[in-house]
Amino acid sequence: MNLNQINVKKVLPTLALVLSLGFLYAFVLGPDDASKAVATTDAGDKLEWMSWEEMVEAQEKEPRKVLVDVYTDWCGWCKRMDQTTFSDPAIESYLKDNFYAVKFDAEQKEDIIFKGHTLKFKPSGRRGSHELAVSLLNGRMSYPSLVYLNENLERITISPGYKGPEDLMPELEYIAGEHYISSSFDEFKSKGK
Repeated sequence: MNLNQINVKKVLPTLALVLSLGFLYAFVLGPDDASKAVATTDAGDKLEWMSWEEMVEAQEKEPRKVLVDVYTDWCGWCKRMDQTTFSDPAIESYLKDNFYAVKFDAEQKEDIIFKGHTLKFKPSGRRGSHELAVSLLNGRMSYPSLVYLNENLERITISPGYKGPEDLMPELEYIAGEHYISSSFDEFKSKGK
């Protein structure tokens, strides 16, 4: 083989991919279809996260179950869950219809007054943590962690770790449908809802 043959073999697959994508855009999607695809994810469809204080205020007017996403700024899996799971249209829609969705930074420095108590950031170890996060997670500081609360803001369960949309949706349905009252999550999943 000479040098020209080697370069052609390396370039041909890339060229074929570029031409295929161009063909797909020009003849399958087209400019009108592409703009429609973008339009379905406009800002009106996006999930609006609440602060803890906003949720407490909303809860007084219209009680709902609550999903609290306990995260930190340095947590890579938290960021990935935001980019993939929480931006999934089905997840966004289900959360908007059934829950108040709260983002809570476990290392937030601002005090929170809740039920007559002032909860504060406590420096400890390398980073420290907020007393509300410690309480929500029952002292098991793992990120990301989802905490589900009932309409009285009592903890239903803690769900630690990253979840893709296919893992989170059954969990949301389990909580929203109050299946946790009569069965474990594993029993719920095995029954196929």
